[in-house]
Amino acid sequence: MMLKDIFMTLSENQVLNGAAKKYGLKMGAQHVVAGTNIEETMESIKKLNAQGISCTVDNLGEFVFEKEEALEAKAQIIAVIEAIEEHQVDAHISLKPSQLGLDIDYDFALQNLKDIIAVAKKYNTFINIDMESNKHLQPSFDILDELSKEYDQVGTVIQAYFFRAAEDIQKYKNFRLRIVKGAYKEPADVAYQTKEEIDQNYIELIEWHLLNGKFTSIATHDHNVINHIKQFIIDHNISHDKFEFQMLYGFRTDMQLQLAKEGFNFCTYVPFGKDWYGYFMRRLAERPANMNLVVKQVFNKKTNTMIGLAAGAFALGRLTKRKK
Repeated sequence: MMLKDIFMTLSENQVLNGAAKKYGLKMGAQHVVAGTNIEETMESIKKLNAQGISCTVDNLGEFVFEKEEALEAKAQIIAVIEAIEEHQVDAHISLKPSQLGLDIDYDFALQNLKDIIAVAKKYNTFINIDMESNKHLQPSFDILDELSKEYDQVGTVIQAYFFRAAEDIQKYKNFRLRIVKGAYKEPADVAYQTKEEIDQNYIELIEWHLLNGKFTSIATHDHNVINHIKQFIIDHNISHDKFEFQMLYGFRTDMQLQLAKEGFNFCTYVPFGKDWYGYFMRRLAERPANMNLVVKQVFNKKTNTMIGLAAGAFALGRLTKRKK
């Protein structure tokens, strides 16, 4: 748990986030981020498509508290939608309401989402609303409710560590849902805290939605979960057009290719942009074992120095706090 706390603290450090933007691909980010601009990202998507893998594209962004930044993010996302159409790639959009102004003003963020949806509808592009921390949870569902009144190609994410997840998945069973374990540090009064509890709820949610829902994106790198679900699919004669497996760009690439070769629908979550740092730290916090999947590729001397100093400062702070 201390390792998870370290990564979550690092993910929220704006100084380190700024440093990561400065160094960019020099720090090895190209192994977990598909590109720093749209053209690079389209080329990465084409390579995945050629291997039978579809993509969901995330324009990375953290700490958006100014309207100008949110408007820039909106323009970038619209440009991605237009690029998907222009390049005729198999991809859709994943976006975070906070990047579009949810921490600034709800109505402002909702209008930004509506502007994006209008373009997506023109090109018949699916939009997935990513879920974030607990403080964003209900406002994000409220936005989904509003958008779904006019647009049926919109879905969202259910995070298994939340107590309310079972209720939410039933409410939104007629939506395309990505089911994840959860990547933020949440308090014990709203979320499960142990791996065992989260894993159990995660599998139960997947099974329920496979049997009762519209379409299920099973987002995990855990081969034990994947093998369990593959057997569940056989046992219940579930059609392959009712679900897909999903993993992050740069993680367990051999398994991604293998699942696609086995005939399963497979989608890679493709983040791009210079603002990759917070995203990557949360992936490590979500499952510290993820570090083993990319550490040889991603971490070089410069990365290790930056993260090591921050982790040391965090640990020292914990020790100092205990002594008081």
